[in-house]
Amino acid sequence: MTEQKKTTITDQARRQMLAAGAVAASASLMPRKSFADKWPSKPIRFMCAQAPGASTDGTARAFADYLSTHLGVAIAVENKPGGAGMIAAESVARSAPDGYTFLVTLHSQLAQAPVLLKKPPINPDTELLPIGEISTGRGVMVARKDLPARNFPELIEMAKRQPITVGNYSIGSGWQLLMAEVARQTGAKFNIVNYRGTGLMTPDLIGGQIDIGAGSMAGFGNLIERGSVRALMFISGGKSPRYPDLLTWEDFGFRGEVFSALVECNMLLAPAGLPKPIADRMSSLYVEAVEKSARVRALRHTLVADDRPLVGKELQAFIKSSWPIYRKLSVELGLAGTL
Repeated sequence: MTEQKKTTITDQARRQMLAAGAVAASASLMPRKSFADKWPSKPIRFMCAQAPGASTDGTARAFADYLSTHLGVAIAVENKPGGAGMIAAESVARSAPDGYTFLVTLHSQLAQAPVLLKKPPINPDTELLPIGEISTGRGVMVARKDLPARNFPELIEMAKRQPITVGNYSIGSGWQLLMAEVARQTGAKFNIVNYRGTGLMTPDLIGGQIDIGAGSMAGFGNLIERGSVRALMFISGGKSPRYPDLLTWEDFGFRGEVFSALVECNMLLAPAGLPKPIADRMSSLYVEAVEKSARVRALRHTLVADDRPLVGKELQAFIKSSWPIYRKLSVELGLAGTL
């Protein structure tokens, strides 16, 4: 082969290599569909940390219905109660942050787990990403129908003379912490009886085995109307024009961070590391559902809920202000490491 021919071949190869490099470089500069752009392409799971029939379960299903319609894929709600909410929370935290697994739970359980559990399986503060929050509506304090005390002030006076049995739906709940603070300020005596959920507590309250309890209006509204239990006051959410006779902590002179910050909420979370476009899309739909979903609106009417959802920086601020209070009070009550 002549020197001239070798040179020609070499020049051609060089030009081909340069051309190929230019194509590759231009391709790298062209916008490509990211993983988030293709999401969702398969069914999504909502892991619910509460049992079927609980208000959190109803909330999960109502939101799943709306989000499914607008995302174009099925959303299945799977109930995994137990372990102070950590069975479901760990399952989600250990899942891939790909937008196909989310957690729906009471925020108080996420706040409390690092304190209550001897060996928390995860750190909710760092291994889960909050997407949205909506309250469980107005919490109501209820009494067995034949309790001699007819209102909250009479209850306090009665509890100063003899201990009142208090049904508690979950160890370390906001309700338990509130009653501990009431006892501290008034000298009233309360014997806490722990249950695994309001559903298990309610029959004992109706049957007179315990004196008072608390929960959502979704669980107690019909029982109050039927006279099976008596409503004493709202313990969260403020006054409601639908129930003008039910007073609040402030009406009875109880103020401060304990009575304002311990508000129970349902929260939607994802595994840490979820791509921001997916998190933003879910947050947007979460807010939209409260405004536009007939099913979500009906649920919130039952819960006597009229708050607006929190997402983004507002949600982060809520967590930052409320979770430390839960943990501080639990330590002070000697609840640390009891589970």
